[in-house]
Amino acid sequence: MSNESGPEQRKQTVPVNVGSVVVGGGAPIMVQSMTNTDTADVAGTVAQVAALARAGSEVVRVTVDRDDAAKAIPHIRDGLDAQGIDVPLVGDFHYIGHTLLTKHPACAEALAKYRINPGNVGFREKRDTQFSTMIEVALQYDKPVRIGVNWGSLDQDLVVRLMDQNAQSGTPKEALAITHEALVVSAIENAARAEALGMGRDKIILSCKVSDVQSLIAVYRELAARGDYALHLGLTEAGMGSKGIVASTAAMGVLLQEGIGDTIRVSLTPEPGGDRTREVIVAQEILQTMGLRSFTPLVTACPGCGRTTSTVFQSLAGAIQDYVRTRMPEWRDDYVGVESMNLAVMGCIVNGPGESKHADIGISLPGTGEEPAAPVFIDGEKAMTLRGADIADQFKCIVDQYIDGHYARRN
Repeated sequence: MSNESGPEQRKQTVPVNVGSVVVGGGAPIMVQSMTNTDTADVAGTVAQVAALARAGSEVVRVTVDRDDAAKAIPHIRDGLDAQGIDVPLVGDFHYIGHTLLTKHPACAEALAKYRINPGNVGFREKRDTQFSTMIEVALQYDKPVRIGVNWGSLDQDLVVRLMDQNAQSGTPKEALAITHEALVVSAIENAARAEALGMGRDKIILSCKVSDVQSLIAVYRELAARGDYALHLGLTEAGMGSKGIVASTAAMGVLLQEGIGDTIRVSLTPEPGGDRTREVIVAQEILQTMGLRSFTPLVTACPGCGRTTSTVFQSLAGAIQDYVRTRMPEWRDDYVGVESMNLAVMGCIVNGPGESKHADIGISLPGTGEEPAAPVFIDGEKAMTLRGADIADQFKCIVDQYIDGHYARRN
């Protein structure tokens, strides 16, 4: 049954400690991201991990695809520690993870979690031994694993087995349904294999990544119904720009509304020269706009129309949004609960005063033909009217004063 007043109660999953954070077990839904640097480039990877962590990524995954990357991991960890950044690092392993983890114990030790793809951890007779090796290393160093299935690298032996069973069925299913089933079965069977080797459920996170919205929803509903493993959500290869944002939001929004998911990643393709931290901000905004977590003060702004002096309120809305994100790390360190603050920047008298009253602090700018004055509302009451060319600076000062007067200092 749907819950019209908000998301349904979270599905109960087993909590997993990933370094300094907890995934599942009712813990806040965690935001994670992944670097796109060459992991062997220690300085470049440290810089990007640090940027992602400062943007709010609570776990950062890095590619470990060869010896040079594995050798770099402990140095990356040291570089982050030197900056006071304790974000857990997850190693993303494919094909030769078993070799890299056993050959480079410092890498195995420095990582907070290992990501294993059962579709390419080994093939045929090698699959069991190579998977087992990775699990045994995880057990040796007391590390959790994410068993991450992806339909782009699905275990073809499993697909063939399920296709054969389907063909012999009296009511065969469509090929796409078998692919969905193969994703779920792969995750569950490999989790059971890890448990048989001695790994507890409190060390296992599952994911089944696809790039199609409806398939992701269908697969995760089934995955959640079949067990209590902590689940990582993400639409793989979501795409670039608005397409990637919309697709990720559409897919994960449905699942989160149904109480499914313990950690998320928004897999955006960056624009040329774009900022990798964009995927972190989008993930935070999905959770915050759904009322699941608070990360930074929200700025409500109208879209503009023929009644608004567009450049004025657009510039102010952008300036305030940038100011909030720039100051948030400092505010978070200094004040308790400031991330829940709501701001409104509105463009004319039609909805401006009403929306401003709903916010903690709101400003209603003059629209076309209106008096050149901007009333400011604080906690639902008109507090002052701003005039002049420096309205943005005046409003920033009001925000600073409000925070200092309404939120308790940490020290």
